[in-house]
Amino acid sequence: MLKNCAGKIYSAVRFRNRADAGNALAEILAPAVREKGALVLGIPRGGVVLADIVAGKLGAGFDIVIPRKLGAPGNEELAIGAVMADGTDYINRYVVIALKVKQEYIEREKEKQVAEIERRQSKYRKAGLPYDIRGRKVVLVDDGVATGATAIAAARWIKKQQPASLTIAAPVAPAQTVEALRHEADSVVVLAAPPDFGAVGEFYEDFAPVTDEHVMAIMLRRGLL
Repeated sequence: MLKNCAGKIYSAVRFRNRADAGNALAEILAPAVREKGALVLGIPRGGVVLADIVAGKLGAGFDIVIPRKLGAPGNEELAIGAVMADGTDYINRYVVIALKVKQEYIEREKEKQVAEIERRQSKYRKAGLPYDIRGRKVVLVDDGVATGATAIAAARWIKKQQPASLTIAAPVAPAQTVEALRHEADSVVVLAAPPDFGAVGEFYEDFAPVTDEHVMAIMLRRGLL
């Protein structure tokens, strides 16, 4: 059995699917977040599914933020950091030094990922739609956190928008990542933080990829596209 950061005991660390995880996360967040004006922000693609559920359960506002992982040279799956559309970033200096990644590569990778963010923004949100974050209690949601790179980049961007507070929430994350996230937010809520963490998908029975179309359908229903 694992004790999550919110203090509730969960005997299982496998969720049926993202809907199951979203409902469990909403239950934990409810006492602290169920207030007028709260805003839940999902990270595409999988985090949008959970954020939609959490916002609905809590009666909170809903939107998305789009960070992108910066992949290592020759291994795009290995994160050396992450970036937001305006250049707000997080760079894992330990990994960069260990892999001897040059600054020129980092800048090229940032340009590449910013272009992808802009592509997704144009698909997922109305053109020119402003964010309404200032002074609100914000919950940043993903379907799981591994290295924490994208969550940290997103959190740093959100804090620039001057929210009243910021909570990072996910069903599962490795214990060492939870500690890193605590430096980036007012609070962190994770349902399970196993020491033997492998990959986010291991903690779901059904972790089928979320498509652009699924995200767009949620955004359309929410009036944001």
